[in-house]
Amino acid sequence: MGSQVSMEVRGVHVVIVGGGFGGITAASQLQALNISFTLVDMKDSFHHNVAALRASVETGFAKKTFIPYAKSFKNSFRQGVVVEIDLKNQAVVLEDGETLPFSHLILATGSTGFFPGKLNQVFSQQEAIQAYENMVKQVTLIHSQMALADKELLPCVRQEAKEILLQKGVQLLLSERVSNMAELPFNEYRECIVVQTDKGTEVATNLVIVCNGIKINSFAYHRAFDSGLASNGALRVNEYLQVEGYSHIYAIGDCADVKEPKMAYHAGLHANIAVANIINSMKQKPFKAYKPGALTFLLAMGRNDGVGQISGFYVGRFMVRLAKSRDLFVSTSWKTMRQSPP
Repeated sequence: MGSQVSMEVRGVHVVIVGGGFGGITAASQLQALNISFTLVDMKDSFHHNVAALRASVETGFAKKTFIPYAKSFKNSFRQGVVVEIDLKNQAVVLEDGETLPFSHLILATGSTGFFPGKLNQVFSQQEAIQAYENMVKQVTLIHSQMALADKELLPCVRQEAKEILLQKGVQLLLSERVSNMAELPFNEYRECIVVQTDKGTEVATNLVIVCNGIKINSFAYHRAFDSGLASNGALRVNEYLQVEGYSHIYAIGDCADVKEPKMAYHAGLHANIAVANIINSMKQKPFKAYKPGALTFLLAMGRNDGVGQISGFYVGRFMVRLAKSRDLFVSTSWKTMRQSPP
């Protein structure tokens, strides 16, 4: 796209709502291009949640998964909760009453889920790190089907994932569904918690972690775009990732209604398209379309193991270990935010 773009061009100011994988990619690109922007997130640090579960079992690892926004983006970062998108006045409204005007808007609000896989509460960096340091687990996995992992994956990939878990001593309860979910405390250590299944199995444990999917985080925008939402709360977008009916507003990552698996990798690709199209709109050039590709999925299972597939082809343990398992792409996020990991 080139570095010659000026932040003063036609009064352009981009507001990015959400500092996940898509949000930091877009912010970093705009920063490099010297285009005025503001990144808004309720936390003070980016959370590399791809590595969240390792952070909950490996002492000292959590600090590598939180990267402070302000150090990377300086005055272009605002910590706050977005409560409204004012379409008429082209402004984002924060919980404390501050308004952030925009010429272009990138919605990258992501998805919500349970701790420790997701961290969707207002924590300081140190509080968040400590929350992970407090967790230690021996694992029993309860799954309602016989096959593990995403159904889009090759059968051999799903089978190998099962075999690796068994080799690591994980107890698998397959084709069983938790029947007393409403009575269980989630993500909270207790002396004794009894989990019951529909097959009559009882498991005594100290910690229950829910991993039954994510929910689109539509809190910031649902009132403004109520008629433009998919059934799951995602924003309907065109091929250029523009929100339907708004050529200056983009949705990227989990909150975009794109028919592909919700993955950090895809959020980064979306960010590339959104930033490119903002630049193209300024230069009056044709927009770039986003075209979902074949599924790329690398499942890290500990530091030295894993399985996956790329473009429909099986990828074995050795390649996954080299590509992902060692650091779960933590170093990539530090590089994106132009900081050095601890």
